[in-house]
Amino acid sequence: MTRRTALRHWASAAALAGSLALGLGASGPAAAQETIKVGILHSLSGTMAISETTLKDAMLMLIAEQNKKGGLLGKKLEPVVVDPASNWPLFAEKARELIAKDKVSAVFGCWTSVSRKSVLPVFKELDSILFYPVQYEGEESERNVFYTGAAPNQQAIPAVDYLAKEEGIERWVLEGTDYVYPRTTNKILEAYLKAKGVKPEDISINYTPFGQSDWQTRVAAIKAFGSAGKKTAVVSTINGDANVPFYKELANQGIKATDIPVVAFSVGEEELAGIDTKPLLGHLAAWNYFQSIDTPENKAFIEQWRAYTKNPKRVTNDPMEAHYIGFNMWVKAVEKAGTTDPDKVIAALPGIEQKNLTGGTATMLANHHITKPVFIGEIKEGGQFDVVWKTEWLIPGEAWSKQLDGSKDLEADWVKLNCGNYNTKTKKCGGA
Repeated sequence: MTRRTALRHWASAAALAGSLALGLGASGPAAAQETIKVGILHSLSGTMAISETTLKDAMLMLIAEQNKKGGLLGKKLEPVVVDPASNWPLFAEKARELIAKDKVSAVFGCWTSVSRKSVLPVFKELDSILFYPVQYEGEESERNVFYTGAAPNQQAIPAVDYLAKEEGIERWVLEGTDYVYPRTTNKILEAYLKAKGVKPEDISINYTPFGQSDWQTRVAAIKAFGSAGKKTAVVSTINGDANVPFYKELANQGIKATDIPVVAFSVGEEELAGIDTKPLLGHLAAWNYFQSIDTPENKAFIEQWRAYTKNPKRVTNDPMEAHYIGFNMWVKAVEKAGTTDPDKVIAALPGIEQKNLTGGTATMLANHHITKPVFIGEIKEGGQFDVVWKTEWLIPGEAWSKQLDGSKDLEADWVKLNCGNYNTKTKKCGGA
């Protein structure tokens, strides 16, 4: 994804929004009354544009399709696109702009947990709704946020179980970008592995900055760690464009999946689209969706996506499906509530169901997470994945990890308890 492409997509979004306003023959406050505005908060520039620009495009497609069906509550939906530019404080500024100035009814956005953490106070203060579509570290359940990506028990834990049981892994490299999602996820995984009997010396944890480009020294260290005579794997929470040089360096140093497999939590079809995947064959990713999964719903979604983008080679990915699920759940909740009023829509969302693209049905839970299947995919030529393992049922997302002392007694329930961190021992809302 080039900066030029990102700007072109942004321009098309702006043109679409402008044409909607012109078509209604209104401007200013009148236009706000004539349409239901939907905020799109994804980085279109900077280190995360490689991943987030596609999510902006997916949202524009979903909104356009809903408008073809007649819109919502008798009104057209109007997308409002902003670019927080991979700048975490700017995410909060842009969120405030969307809610306070543009008067959006809901926002779909963020990728990194640091961007989500940045906007949380804004959504709470202004009482708006955020749909967050990316796998994350858990340890959170906010009234104003609906988490349609995976919690650790829906991605990280099943991936480690797969590697241990199916691949015979005994040594673990937990490699991540230096921010809250990898650090918290690896804290959970470290505790989980030790509880399973893995010795501390068989766990290596390392973090690198966003946009890391020089991987020679670090990959050499991984190679050395894996030469101790025990089967070794890399569990990768590397985010954004740093993945490209990381995988290239693995190939440069001759690290094959048969030697040290890498299972990634943030690398999907979009990230692989610009990489020569031949040296990466056999490496893995854990997601709740892959483009290669053969269902009628997924086939229709892929065809719709390629028709919308006018590009027969455009790929789909897991966070796109999360936005698909979240957007359709929001539409159903608005219809159920008969209004876009945030309080009423928040109350209506738990219990809402939406068919996913892989053959099951997602349910919004009382903890504002959803049910998901888990898939392990193996990279094949062309940047797609062969599913090598999957869960037999949909797993309910857990807001609080059982592996961490400060979390295992907490429960999130916004329906009966009206609390995101209820302590089951002290019987009080507010955490530990």
